[in-house]
Amino acid sequence: MTRLKLCGLMRAADAEAVSAVRPELAGMILSPGFRRSVTPETASEIRRALDRQIPAVGVFVNAQIAQITAFAARDIIQLVQLHGTEDDAYILQLRRVCTLPVIKAFRIQSAEDAQKAAQSDADLVLLDSGTGTGQTFDWSLLKGFPRPYFLAGGLNPDNAAAAIGMLHPYGIDVSSGIETDGQKDPEKIRRFAEIVRQTG
Repeated sequence: MTRLKLCGLMRAADAEAVSAVRPELAGMILSPGFRRSVTPETASEIRRALDRQIPAVGVFVNAQIAQITAFAARDIIQLVQLHGTEDDAYILQLRRVCTLPVIKAFRIQSAEDAQKAAQSDADLVLLDSGTGTGQTFDWSLLKGFPRPYFLAGGLNPDNAAAAIGMLHPYGIDVSSGIETDGQKDPEKIRRFAEIVRQTG
């Protein structure tokens, strides 16, 4: 079964719409400076509105480790996603003070990028076209990829089935593909989830 990760939640209403389709994971961007970034206060509201059985992923970009542990200590997040230039040494340092599973995102533009992702010490890897670009990348670069991964980048209700059929990823991650005019769209969320469940 293909796992479903719905990311970029910005409001409690987003969490309610996401809870209705029961994804395996739901994500929030907790580093400032991005369009979908949320404050700690909003993140807490989103966590409260999200079904307790759905783990929340905190997405961080080159954050101070203390910032991550602060969210973990308040039980706002249940997994950590690193979306910057963090390396294995950073992951090791994080694990010394935080027991949450770690997802490391990689921008895939070449076979070398894919090889680097395959060798990561993270618990899971997420393979993307960039940071919230809304664009796909060359999926042929993932042929023979040796470990489970989340596929991200430019996925939407129109191409999710093709992605799953071609790649059979461990999971699918979507953010902009379930939005209308920059906000999460409950109908697109429902449709995307339905497609993933039927295909995967």
